[in-house]
Amino acid sequence: MERRKQCGKICGNIRVLLVCILITALFCGCAGTGGETDRGQDGAKEQSGAGEADNTDGLAGQDGLEQMMSSQEEPEPVIFEALDLEGNTVTSDVFGESKLTMVNVWATYCNPCLREMPELGELAGEYDAGTFRLLGVVSDVQEGADQGTLDAVGELVAQTGADYTHLLLNLSLYNGMLTDVTAVPTTFFVDEEGIIVGSVVGARDKASWKEIIDGYLEEQ
Repeated sequence: MERRKQCGKICGNIRVLLVCILITALFCGCAGTGGETDRGQDGAKEQSGAGEADNTDGLAGQDGLEQMMSSQEEPEPVIFEALDLEGNTVTSDVFGESKLTMVNVWATYCNPCLREMPELGELAGEYDAGTFRLLGVVSDVQEGADQGTLDAVGELVAQTGADYTHLLLNLSLYNGMLTDVTAVPTTFFVDEEGIIVGSVVGARDKASWKEIIDGYLEEQ
């Protein structure tokens, strides 16, 4: 019995340490408005966006994202399994339910993230689910968090009107699509085959997001 207790304690400590390493490796700070990288069959193209100075809390890792998006000639589909805020299991099969999925990676401490979420909530309700859907990833809250933490995240989601599915950080999500992300918000666009077709580092306003979304949909 004592050996079981010790084993459980060690496993718990390893899990906490692993999550801390993940969060530290993933996100060094908030990003305001950043650049968009689009990856297609004909190669990669890069577009830089201009942002307001007061909309930026620091930016890191954009070069890594651009290298990731441009270096893979035959991209692999994203595969993951995670829990949402309500404890429901969500897998990468969700990508097959819409022509385009927007995955917005955010953090509870990130002001640019929270400022754009009300308009993201509006966008989520303006498209048919079979055409477009929006997923959030709460980068600083992992699976297994206590109920108080989950309730606080749920309150943020409610206050911002971001009424769409939000996933909790785990190894599967990290390995599936977050390994090169080092700033929040970072947003991925994924087609119905689970292939990442583009990414944006930093926050955008509703009009800018809609232009990007509609552009990808026209290519489908």
